[in-house]
Formats: sequence, C-alpha cells, structure tokens
Amino acid sequence: MDWLLETTNLTQGEFLILLGLTMFAGVVRGFSGFALSAMVMATAVVILPPVELIPMLWWLEMSASLLMLKNGWAEADRPMAYGLVIGALVGWPIGLWLTLSLPVEISKALALSVIVVLAISQLAKLKLPFLASKAGLYGTGTLAGIASGVAHVGGMVVAFYVLAADKPAHVMRASLVLYLFLGSATSMLVLLLFGVMDFSGISRGLVFAVPTMIGVLMGQLLFTERLSAYYRPVCLILLIGLALLGLIRTQFA
Repeated sequence: MDWLLETTNLTQGEFLILLGLTMFAGVVRGFSGFALSAMVMATAVVILPPVELIPMLWWLEMSASLLMLKNGWAEADRPMAYGLVIGALVGWPIGLWLTLSLPVEISKALALSVIVVLAISQLAKLKLPFLASKAGLYGTGTLAGIASGVAHVGGMVVAFYVLAADKPAHVMRASLVLYLFLGSATSMLVLLLFGVMDFSGISRGLVFAVPTMIGVLMGQLLFTERLSAYYRPVCLILLIGLALLGLIRTQFA
C-alpha cells in the first residue's frame, strides 16, 4: 500500500476515494457508454486539479475503450468518427493551453461549468440541425478537443453531432466508443508535447485503470435493454448534481 501511495503521490484517504470514484465511473461507462471522464472530473476535482486529472483520465478512457471497442468498431459510423478526431486534434492544444494558463481554482470552476452546461443541454435533448454538415463535423470535433483539454469531456460534445445526424441509438453509442478510442490514441501526442503526461499522470492512470475496467465489466453485466432508455437521463442528472456540488465546494473551500 505504501508503494502505491508513493507511486501515485496521494494520501491514503485520497487513494481510497479515487479507487471508489473510478470504479463507480467505470460502472456508469459500462452500461451507458459515456460519462467516465465527466464523472471522475466532477467528483475528483476537489482532490486533484484538472491539469493532473486529464493525463490520468487518458489512461482510464483508453482502458475502458479497449474493453468496449469490439462493438464500437463494428457498428460505428467510421467516417464520422475519423472527422471528429481530426477536428479534436485542432481543439486539444487550445483547451490544454487554457487549463495550463488559468489559476487552479479557476480551471476547476471552468471544468465543472463545462460539465454542467453540456449535461443540461443533453438532458434537454438540445438538437442542433446545422451541425449535420461537413463544417459541423469538423467544428464539433474542434469544440470536443477544446472540451477535452479543459475537462476531458469531448465525448459529451460529440453527442450533439450524433444527435443532429439523427443516428440510431446503437450507432450513436458505438460511434462515441470509437471516437473516444481514436481520440485517446491521437491525443497522447498533444499531452506529451505540452508536458502534461508526466510520471504522476502515467502512474495514477495505470493504477486506477484496474478498478475502472472492473467497473466497466460490471456495468456491461448490469446493462438491460429494457431499461436502456433510462440510463442516459439518470446518469446526466447525477452528473449535474455532482458537478454543481463540486462547484459549490470549490467556491467556498
């Protein structure tokens, strides 16, 4: 245990809290197909600043995506996913620059605010038809990259494009999985160039990838087609509540 605490540079309390949070976020990702990074960011930001959570979340998203990639590759709209990833490569440096430039407390508030706005918009089923175009594809990808650089929640931005494109639910879920996998693979370069992917980020990511994957497998086992219509709104409401609590805590800490 001491070795794990030293490697991750966390106290015992922080380690145990992150252990539970990452497993819970994995369960959510397993049955809903999204919200892993948003769930961790919304809760763990009171322990670690966004700039330290983002590299850790890279490993969690990659591990979860590997477990879910089979269906994602088979059912996803691949040209759409490729276009979104290309756009995200443009947005990632902008988002990371913002995160690195702002004071820690402001970067926390910005990350949590982005999560709240995106979650409320999705809960309201905000549909933006103008996104269903070539310009909308790459524009959404760029905004997703910025959101990833700020709070690692690019997948929630991508969901708006998928909704505008009026894709079937299984294609939407699979396309998000494929985007998150490809986006993680390409964003590693940006994280390295900005010096954000350091030893702490790598060690925390590898350590907490284990409970995350356990959670994803549990979530997949819990998935029931009969209740699938309720998963997303319940997760979004929970996410909004957690992010708002995080905002309140950061403002009055």
